[in-house]
Amino acid sequence: MPHLPLNIDARGMTVLVVGGGAVAGRKIKSLLDAEATVTVVAPELSPEIARLAAAGAITVKTGCYQAIDLAGVFLAVAATNDPGTNRRIAADARQRGILVAVTDETGSGNCTFTALLRRGDLEVSVSTNGRCPGFAATVRDQIATVIGQEYGLILATLAAEREKLLTEGRHSTYNNKILRSRARELINELTEHKERVP
Repeated sequence: MPHLPLNIDARGMTVLVVGGGAVAGRKIKSLLDAEATVTVVAPELSPEIARLAAAGAITVKTGCYQAIDLAGVFLAVAATNDPGTNRRIAADARQRGILVAVTDETGSGNCTFTALLRRGDLEVSVSTNGRCPGFAATVRDQIATVIGQEYGLILATLAAEREKLLTEGRHSTYNNKILRSRARELINELTEHKERVP
């Protein structure tokens, strides 16, 4: 099933994660990296999640999920080890028009997490539409061997050049053409430099 690739500015948005294990921990880390406000509902927490709670990085409600937990939530993540509970969370969230990711049964939700590679402000996202997250991570790691930190520096250079073009009032078609040409030039220079290094 096709999905809409979309980057969301999640800073300060309230996200509910239901589950306290390793899978929930990985999703919480991604959400905190995006500066979301995370609330966790679980009867028990992994040591990693408990450390985040003790540090004040997340809010925790000890106990089992209830539909009221979705109040004011932008995104819900169903990451329990009980498929029935995960399906109930998904159904409750969908009924309320809330985005929901289900870690063990992606068809129940309406969004998935991607395997993300960050190089400065450059983000390369790999998705299998939830069908095989491990494969997405493997592909991301392969891309990481080609796309190094220097690509983040190239982006910073191009962003500064784009800002200058915008302040000069150039039209977008011209800007796009110039910046694509400049991007190819910088990437070619990088490739040539790598080939010269023994």
